[in-house]
Amino acid sequence: MGRHRHQKSSDLWKGQNWKQLRKNLFRLQKRVYKAVQAGDLRKARSLQKLILKSRSAQLLAIRQVTQLNQGKKTAGIDGKTALKYSERFELLKKLVSSAENWTHLGLREIPIPKKNGGTRMLKVPTIADRAWQCLAKFALEPAHEATFHARSYGFRTGRSAHDAHRQVANHLQSNKNGITKRVIELDIKKCFDRISHKSIMDKLIAPSGLKHGIFKCLKAGVNPEFPEQGTPQGGVVSPLLANIALDGIENIHPSIRYADDMVIFLKPKDNAGKILNKIRTFLAERGMEISEEKTKLTKATDGFDFLGWYFRVQYDGRFKSYPAKENLKKFLKKVKTIVNSSNYGAEIKAKKIAPIVRGWRNYHKWCCMEDSPYNLYFPMKTAERKFRKQKSINRHESKRLLDKAFPKVSWKENGHTMVKGTKSPYDGDLAYWSQRNSKLYDNATSKALKKLNHSCGYCGLKLKGDESVHLHHIDGNHDNWKPKNLMAVHQSCHQLIHGGKSRD
Repeated sequence: MGRHRHQKSSDLWKGQNWKQLRKNLFRLQKRVYKAVQAGDLRKARSLQKLILKSRSAQLLAIRQVTQLNQGKKTAGIDGKTALKYSERFELLKKLVSSAENWTHLGLREIPIPKKNGGTRMLKVPTIADRAWQCLAKFALEPAHEATFHARSYGFRTGRSAHDAHRQVANHLQSNKNGITKRVIELDIKKCFDRISHKSIMDKLIAPSGLKHGIFKCLKAGVNPEFPEQGTPQGGVVSPLLANIALDGIENIHPSIRYADDMVIFLKPKDNAGKILNKIRTFLAERGMEISEEKTKLTKATDGFDFLGWYFRVQYDGRFKSYPAKENLKKFLKKVKTIVNSSNYGAEIKAKKIAPIVRGWRNYHKWCCMEDSPYNLYFPMKTAERKFRKQKSINRHESKRLLDKAFPKVSWKENGHTMVKGTKSPYDGDLAYWSQRNSKLYDNATSKALKKLNHSCGYCGLKLKGDESVHLHHIDGNHDNWKPKNLMAVHQSCHQLIHGGKSRD
């Protein structure tokens, strides 16, 4: 009987018209965005209420936290790491009845080691609370995307670290006299733990029910010493709330912000002390302060790290960027662990290394990857030697496995096309966003996107950047990378193709 009920719930879940649900939600979000742009906050709030009550939004929020999010297997205090299909429908009932009057349970704290030897606490909500937060984010994000600063790139739909990378290049290139500039590397002390709840609530564009829910969400993650401060790191909506509190800091001086990571560019006549005082005042109003020991004033010619890259203006005035040393070390450690493992053979090693290498190279593909120690030559040689030591593999086989383990990714210094002005995917300009999407992916995915006119090969909707694009291997052979065997699809559609299971 139980199995029959589970099968029924499974069929009901998988049989939802996800394409139509996405369309329904996006239509409402686009209207919220346009209402805020037009200054009609009353209309925006009534539309946000519709999102909270929308069955489409509720189902998509549950799917997001149970199937698509990376942290979907991390348990909250309820101990649950997944929801059965029948439990998802139970949660839907709860969202239907309580979306506008949600009460958060406590958070499970997970210590995460930091680079300096300390720890930060990841505070993980229950799956039900994550689903509500995701629903809240569906309603809040389009409203605030209409007001956010163009030079804020972290945790925003349609923007990425690569946009920040390109903007650093724009500030420091020779035609902008980068050689004469200095950079403030700003560090905000315990940013997520110290953000004033009042500064978030004052700026929040939301109907009263949603505001109360967000307030309860903030209170669920407080440190007893600072009851009026902090947004829990680990919450689905937390990065958006941090962006809401920090928005406007970019207006103080030409700068780039990625969440709480920030660099500020100074011309020779600029007074660093005055600029930092303005930033101190801005942060103090929001319950935060600068970390004086970690905030540095650096000459552009001395170089600095930002978002896993090392940026520097050479003495001939040319701007260069490389993967940061710390970033390279972490990457090599991952590769080395797999290469040295005795748990599996060369074929599986190659399969495990490939996505790590491809991901790393994709992240750094707008850097200089040639005249530097970062071109993987030595790790590749080490891997090759390790593979060849396995007696069952001949020289030809070793070459095949090496090519498989270390896939090539083309790179071009500063070749990234930056997002245009304050554009947002919620502006409804599908032509711009789908065209842009194809440029964000590597060659194979980009070609697959163009082949289908930037639409998902499974559901037919435009791939506009609000969900990651996956490459589906039509014949099921993941070694067959011929263009006719590759189809660009939504991450969620890829799961549907594979019977609801996640597929990397």
